[in-house]
Amino acid sequence: MMRARTATARSVPRRNVLLLQGLMGPLFRALGQGLTKAGHRVWKVNFNGGDRLYWRLPGGIDYRGSLDDWPAALAQILTDHAITDVILFGDCRDYHLAASKVCREAGVAVHVFEEGYIRPDWVTFEHGGVNGHSSLPKDPEWYRQHARRLPPAPEHRQVRSSFRRRALQGLAYNTADILTRWHYSNWNNHRPWHPVVEGIGWARKLWYRKEREAKAESLIERLEAGDQRYFLFPLQLDSDAQIRLHSPFVGMAEAIKTVIASFAANAPQDTRLVVKEHPLDNGVRDWELVTADIATRYEVADRVDYLPAGDIVPVAQHSQGMVTVNSTSGTLGLSLGIPAIVLGSAVYDVAGITAQDGLDAFWSNPTPPDPETFQAFQRVLIDRCLIPGGFFSDEALDMVVQHAVDRFESFTRSSGTAAETALALIPQETAK
Repeated sequence: MMRARTATARSVPRRNVLLLQGLMGPLFRALGQGLTKAGHRVWKVNFNGGDRLYWRLPGGIDYRGSLDDWPAALAQILTDHAITDVILFGDCRDYHLAASKVCREAGVAVHVFEEGYIRPDWVTFEHGGVNGHSSLPKDPEWYRQHARRLPPAPEHRQVRSSFRRRALQGLAYNTADILTRWHYSNWNNHRPWHPVVEGIGWARKLWYRKEREAKAESLIERLEAGDQRYFLFPLQLDSDAQIRLHSPFVGMAEAIKTVIASFAANAPQDTRLVVKEHPLDNGVRDWELVTADIATRYEVADRVDYLPAGDIVPVAQHSQGMVTVNSTSGTLGLSLGIPAIVLGSAVYDVAGITAQDGLDAFWSNPTPPDPETFQAFQRVLIDRCLIPGGFFSDEALDMVVQHAVDRFESFTRSSGTAAETALALIPQETAK
């Protein structure tokens, strides 16, 4: 009874937390340290050498089995350590899809990190699932009513982000993965490229970075100085589950073809299309060449521009509208009052926020978002799904960890799950 009182005497009951795969970098190491400092017990499953490189803390669990054996192995880990919560980055990776199912059956809470629904300087940290797996409704009136019950949003500020840091972390992760494949012999990356290929892509982007930035700056200056109207199409990562699982496209090449074909057939002749490369694209595929080839095929090469780098904000600000598969860049445009249309599945594809009449009609009649509905939507997202910060600077990472621990404990206080009650009754010897 003494141990039960000790556990419940804490303002937040101590949880047993299992981390699965995170971003390529130190995010989950920093999060593990933050959760441990807050009094929770933390374990981490390492699926490859990259995971292990960036963990380097107690509680690491090497998983060397196959994907087929993973559900049973995870169920055993949950039991052995009395796990109450699982945290992962991206809920559509093969191992994470299986893990979510096991956790649902075991009554274990799942918390999912992802790139922010609203950018920049926000990170998604949502209970249950994100994007196409989110429990957020599509009813605009629900957002308006829910937002009225919330206090004003907290003040938000920009955080630093370093592309060089992101690229170097990717190189280090992939190198560690390659060098330890003999140990993790059953590991299959959810990404479609061999780590060597991806590493070469990142190295090439770093090598040509100044050239790409100069080209982008020149195009941005031309767009800002000119009086020609243009639409913006931000690309997404070809390997992203947002494309593979939550869109009608098999990859970004098909999406580019669909958008350019519609633009060629339906957009006014005095408009241009700006295709912007994703800032975290690994450079394995030359999307500028793909875009140029497709534009030439549809005879609009003289009206299609490619933006290889640069800040998306000024480009979005001056655009007539944004076309997106389901990129979170769409919410950036919407926050600026820019019309947006979604071609896949996205949490922000809500009537009154995004255009609903189809891509062919969008070029001639881009519908701007209703300000009240979008502000309500944004306020609810901040309350339920978003935390401030980023991944690619010390300041941004510290901010994410602090707010993630706070959000995690806030959920814990309000959940009242059976697992929480059971944890308070676990003898100390068993829980260790």
